[in-house]
Order: sequence, then C-alpha cells, then structure tokens
Amino acid sequence: MYREVIFDIETKKLFDQIEDRQRIEDLGVSVVSAYRRVLDDSYMEIEGEMASFWDEGMQGRRRLGELWEWLVNADRVIGFNSIKFDAPVLNPHMEGDVMRLKHFDILEKVRGVLGHRLSLDALAKETLGETKMANGLAAVDWWQAGDEESLEKLQRYCEMDVEVTKKLYDVGLREGRLKYMSKWNEPKEIEVDFGYPKKEEEPQLGLF
Repeated sequence: MYREVIFDIETKKLFDQIEDRQRIEDLGVSVVSAYRRVLDDSYMEIEGEMASFWDEGMQGRRRLGELWEWLVNADRVIGFNSIKFDAPVLNPHMEGDVMRLKHFDILEKVRGVLGHRLSLDALAKETLGETKMANGLAAVDWWQAGDEESLEKLQRYCEMDVEVTKKLYDVGLREGRLKYMSKWNEPKEIEVDFGYPKKEEEPQLGLF
C-alpha cells in the first residue's frame, strides 16, 4: 500500500507586496488544502479524505500545524511546483523541515521530459478537459477581504486545485501519459513514469 498526500497552498500576499522576492516565505500562508489517501499495489484508491488547514489566527477552523502529521507520514507528498514554491513558503509554519519530505512535484517531472515548464491549467485542460476556477490573484483578494463568503470561496478554490492536481497525477500514474497544447496550437502527448519503484519480492525459504 502507498500513503499519499496531494496538497496546494494559497498565500496572503502577492510577490509585488513583499520587499524581497527571494524571500518567498514572506508571502505567508492563508490556507493549505490537502487530500490524504491510501492506494493499493495496483494504484487504486482504498480510502481518502480532503481537509483544509488555516492560518493559526483563524478561529473555528482546522489549524495549519495539524497538517504536519499528514505530510510526515506520507510515502509521497504530491504537488505542482511544490518543491520550489509551496514547500519553502509553507516551511516556517511546520514543526519539521518540509523540504526533507518525500516530494513528488508534477511540474518537475514534466519539465524533466519536455525541457520546459507547463502550467497546471494547460495540462489539465488537455488531459482532463477541466480548467481552474480562478487564479492566485483572486485567492489573495479573498483572503484580504476576510469575510465568511470570501473565505469559503478561497477554500473551495484551493480544494479544487488539489482535486485537479490529483486527477492529473492519477492519469500519469495509471496511464503513463499527459496531454498539452503546443505553442503552435498542436495537441501533444508526453510519456511520464509516475509509478513507484517495484518492490523487491522476499526470497522464499525452502522447507528443507
């Protein structure tokens, strides 16, 4: 069995709202949505649950610090641009080192095949026929508005990003391919290997 967490973060600020763009942790974390699940050896989901974890100052909501237990017990921590963005932004808010977790970054896997980046939206549109409901700018606006309706929109947006990331990962895991549109508007397909290393079978001991 495999224990996985698919996650996405939303920030409190935009890059032009912080003094030093190299200090991306200064963007802050408003909410993290995560989907925790168990897969069997054929990569079929046995059980799963979605939850959202909020800035510690938010009353009546699940706290950000509770996320660590999910992350540290996962065989894979899956995201999109998570190694260079989500993980370092999240790191100051966790009790352990997020950068040392067992990361699986879909963007890095795609870039390793193509040699260049593709957005989550570009891959989801062609592979899944789905697009994101909004963007990071709207997410920051919702956080800064702070009313209950805006915060509900923020949570729904973050959880939908996790859902899209999960679906995209599952196609790569089970079918070994993802689709995108080239800059010349030509449909393309890339082969990916999202599988786990094969488990070594234990040698059978003879009876005699």
